[in-house]
Amino acid sequence: MTGTGDVTGIGDEPFITAVKPLVDAMGGEMLPPDQAGEDDVVLTWEGTDVVAVRLPQLADSLDHILAALERKQGKPLAELDRKAKQEVVRILEARGAFSVRHGVETVASALGVSRFTVYNYLNREKEA
Repeated sequence: MTGTGDVTGIGDEPFITAVKPLVDAMGGEMLPPDQAGEDDVVLTWEGTDVVAVRLPQLADSLDHILAALERKQGKPLAELDRKAKQEVVRILEARGAFSVRHGVETVASALGVSRFTVYNYLNREKEA
């Protein structure tokens, strides 16, 4: 869900408009509260259920984070110079990307480097 204004089936309440950028940033989905599943988070404002948020699967979150970093850089991550790639790895480590199964492999593929190189970037950060 992108853009502003009415979120299909939910409405155009200021609370929804306020939380939408956060939900989008984490790759979540907004739903009417009555469509919430048991794993969804229902947000309440002034005693009223306003919107349900369906959180992404952890593996999908890493892909979402990589896509957001690529948009921020303005080009594919594999085209970044070494220093920029090291910064991307630092950001991803801070966000927990390497606690996801196959996280190192996924990041290495996105950066166009080997797993060994990603581990070197991680070790360099820990030594600094």
